[in-house]
Amino acid sequence: MTAGPKGVDLKLGDRCSRRAFHWAERSFEIRRGRCGMPRMGGSGSFSNCMDFDGLQIAMTCDGIGTKAELAERTGIYATLGYDLVAMVADDLVANGIEPVNLVNVLDVDKPDEEIIDQLMQGLHAAATECGIAVVGGEIAELGSRIGGWGPRMHFNWCATAIGVPRNKRPPIDGSQIAAGDTVIALQSAGFRSNGFSLVRSILEQAFGPLWHAAPYQEEKTWGEVALTPSRLFAPAVLALLDAGLPLHGIGHITGGGIPSKFGRVLRKSGLGTRLDHLFPPQDFVQKLVELGNVDFETAYRQWNMGNGMLVVVPPQAAEKALALLAERGGPAQVAGEIAPGSIVINGVAFQP
Repeated sequence: MTAGPKGVDLKLGDRCSRRAFHWAERSFEIRRGRCGMPRMGGSGSFSNCMDFDGLQIAMTCDGIGTKAELAERTGIYATLGYDLVAMVADDLVANGIEPVNLVNVLDVDKPDEEIIDQLMQGLHAAATECGIAVVGGEIAELGSRIGGWGPRMHFNWCATAIGVPRNKRPPIDGSQIAAGDTVIALQSAGFRSNGFSLVRSILEQAFGPLWHAAPYQEEKTWGEVALTPSRLFAPAVLALLDAGLPLHGIGHITGGGIPSKFGRVLRKSGLGTRLDHLFPPQDFVQKLVELGNVDFETAYRQWNMGNGMLVVVPPQAAEKALALLAERGGPAQVAGEIAPGSIVINGVAFQP
């Protein structure tokens, strides 16, 4: 067992996901030879692609988790739509899928019209940036089944998105990855929607129950910097696909960090990676590491540590990929290369 703060098993979530997928995968045979047969297994997949009589449609679902509490504490709701869209759109594009439609479910204790309007404004803005139509949703009033901070509406927010292979290319699942391939990192803006249980624990221990109001710097509070919205990577990756670049693998770095999420991409090749030039974590992330005395392995298994997506290309395609990514406005840099063995980050080896 890999233990984190207070003996937390850092690999528990991955093991639970594997158990859940084991039972899901057993259902695939139900559709064999029929409309809706899944085409992809668990290895290398952030979504699944189904065959509908020759039409390929991919699907995934996710939510913003306990980041909702940051909005309840700060009163800032309009940015959470970016987090929700990022979780599903970037999972789809990590398999070479263009996200096209989204439905969302908002579970609330009691509806608040003003808050719901702010949430949906943010969802609309993020969906527009990614070219997604929000085609439906549900607001479920669940009373005391939903808890949270403060006197206003408490909520959980999840979405399901579907997409189609961009330019009818086969889904990207990591099977083409080869030793010597270049790994390019796309810089993240913050924690995205993962690891907030640890974030809240550290800040509460440091600043007390009203930790969200504690000053950080430049007139921002800790609550505001922790709420930093997710950067949307789908448009940049779609630009790489449109340019015809050979993308061998893409890792969307969310819960479980690089060892879990990029490890998933590497599974089919059986290779590892040496990552010595990743983006450093943002200043507020590094400060949180110091406040909580978080060790290196825990930090890189809980958070993306400044690296929201890793893209694998053959070495000869790296320069063009970086130029295209620079045009899309998001920082990107060569982070390392594919190599036999395990995942090694700044000289530290991680086991899957």
